[in-house]
Amino acid sequence: MSFGNYYQICSRHHGRNVRINDRYGRSHVGRITRVTRSHVYIQPIRRRGGYGYGFYGGYGGFGYGPVYGLALGAITGFALASLFFW
Repeated sequence: MSFGNYYQICSRHHGRNVRINDRYGRSHVGRITRVTRSHVYIQPIRRRGGYGYGFYGGYGGFGYGPVYGLALGAITGFALASLFFW
């Protein structure tokens, strides 16, 4: 897929949780917060572990980490993250 196509896809899914693979073999899972002509900015989803009392499990839940940019030219794959979580 070309550079321009990833810009359109990322713009269309702004504010949604996605999984993006880059050319270095890394997988980035998070919410798209901003899209420019050269970068997509992702707020990563972090799993929060919790500790419970006795035999009851703690609340795991999800949280978000700090936003970082990913070059659109480095993207090799794109998928909606909701497909992987539910």
